[in-house]
Amino acid sequence: MTRRGTQRSLQNLLLKRFAMAVATYVMMALVCWFAVINGHSLGTISTAAWLSLGVFGSQLVFLWLFLSGRNLRYDDPSLTEAQVLVALAWQPPVLAQFDSARGVMMIFYMLILLFGVFQLTPKVFVRCAIFAFFGFAAMLLFEAYRMPMLDSSMAWLQVWVLFILLVWLCLFSSYVQAMRKRMRQRRFALQAHQNTLRGMMRQLEDLVATRELEHTAPGGQHGLALIDLDHFKRINDAHGHAAGDRVLQTFAAVARACLRDGDIIARYGGEEFVLLLPNTDADQFTACCERLREAFARAEPVGVKIDSLSLSAGMTLLVAGDELDAALQRADQALYQAKRGGRNRCDASWERAGA
Repeated sequence: MTRRGTQRSLQNLLLKRFAMAVATYVMMALVCWFAVINGHSLGTISTAAWLSLGVFGSQLVFLWLFLSGRNLRYDDPSLTEAQVLVALAWQPPVLAQFDSARGVMMIFYMLILLFGVFQLTPKVFVRCAIFAFFGFAAMLLFEAYRMPMLDSSMAWLQVWVLFILLVWLCLFSSYVQAMRKRMRQRRFALQAHQNTLRGMMRQLEDLVATRELEHTAPGGQHGLALIDLDHFKRINDAHGHAAGDRVLQTFAAVARACLRDGDIIARYGGEEFVLLLPNTDADQFTACCERLREAFARAEPVGVKIDSLSLSAGMTLLVAGDELDAALQRADQALYQAKRGGRNRCDASWERAGA
């Protein structure tokens, strides 16, 4: 995708997000106007109208920034912090219009700050929360300066409720950002693992493409095995796909430790792998597969508690003039025998090699 296409997709996403914010403003305005019409407002209808014009006028400025593309000039093209701060700045003058209904209207602070939970860093989110708290406190102090409060205990109660709400939201935002960071790290680790497996598969394809197997010298032979990680689907179901990914990563690490530089292992599909050992015999190949099986049984995936790991392997030999497809079929038959025999074992089918 071109850079222009990427920017267009980003802008479309940001406009949809902005539309959601405007819809929230509309719902909040309807609630406020309902309170005004039913006599719960200290101000006049004209004051409410001017506040409404100011609030939606500020949103027209953001709309212009998005439509003109000027938001892309900033480090955060979503302008999340600016949108949150503007919304919080409008809260004190709006809340000042209410008395008995003010406690209900304070829920708007949660709606505004939740808009930034997934986008703002914990440091920026705390900054917005502090701005919200002191804005509300300044409104109360200004009211107390203009006239004595009829019920100062209610004002203190509102301050404490807002303080607890803001602290909880800050902690929640920090938790969400930490979870997102762990998910990104896990995704990058999985991508690196997949790239490694794709590289292994290309090695095997290159070896076949160069027809090296078909030019094996008389008497020479290669070991070929199909390996299946036992009960892999059960691990996925019981512990989740993330645990399954860790098991695959663990097997790849064990295989790299057990095999020689010239040996090739590649993912064959799902939880199956294909192993190719050039220039080996049946005894050496069997010893290698058994060593791999035992090492995997002792392995412990990082961050996942799994009772036991095991694998089953079906082995065969490739000799001069042998076809890869036929050898894979023999290895598959041997793997079937290993599974029928109780799994966690290596079985062999040497018929073609010994013919």
